[in-house]
Amino acid sequence: MARKPADQSVNKQDILAAAAAVLQRNGYDATTMKDIAAGVNLTAASLYHHFKNKDALLLAVLEYGLGQALEQITPIVESALPAVEKLRAMIHAHINGITEHPAIGAAMVFEIRTLMTINDKSLDDDYRARREAFFKMRDSFEHMFRRVLEAGIHNGEFRAVDVAIVTRAMLGAHNWVGVWYKPAGRLRGEQIAAIMAETFVLSLQPQPVGTSQR
Repeated sequence: MARKPADQSVNKQDILAAAAAVLQRNGYDATTMKDIAAGVNLTAASLYHHFKNKDALLLAVLEYGLGQALEQITPIVESALPAVEKLRAMIHAHINGITEHPAIGAAMVFEIRTLMTINDKSLDDDYRARREAFFKMRDSFEHMFRRVLEAGIHNGEFRAVDVAIVTRAMLGAHNWVGVWYKPAGRLRGEQIAAIMAETFVLSLQPQPVGTSQR
C-alpha cells in the first residue's frame, strides 16, 4: 500500500496513538520515527512534516493524555458535589480515559522520566517552554486531587491522611492501569474504574466514633 504524502490530511490523534503504541512496545530508545509513521501509513519524511523529531512527538503524546484527563476532571472538581462523590467521579473519569487509550496511559508511567532527562543542547526554546508547561500542567492535575481530599478531610467526609502521599499513590495506581489493562480482558474499563473508586473511597472513610486504632 502506498504511503501518504506529507500534505495529505492525517488525524493528529491517530499519529499520537500510533506513537504511544510503538513506545509501549519498543520503549523510547528503540522507537524510530519510521516505526511510528508505518502505524499511520505515512513515510518517515511525511511524519517529520508534522513533528520535528521523536522528542517533540513524545511530548505531544504526553500533552494529549494529560490534556484529555484535565478536560474530563476539571468540571468535576468545580462542581457542587460532596467531596466523596467528586473523588469517585474523578477516579472513574481518569481510569476510563486511560482504558480508552492504554498505550498513552503507559507512556505516562514509563516515558515521564525520559521527558525529564532529555537535555540535548540542540533543543529549541519552544520545546523547552512546552516541556516546562507540561510539568506545570501535571502539577495542576495532582493538585486537583489534593484539593478534593483536603476538602473532604476538612468537612469530615474523609479521615485525616497524608494528602500528598495518598494522592500520588492513587494517581500511580490509576496510571499503571494503562500498563496491564487489556481491551479483551475479563473486565471493561468502567468495571475497573468502579472497583478502584470504591476501594479508594472506602479506605478514606472516617473511623467510627469509639473505635480504637491499633
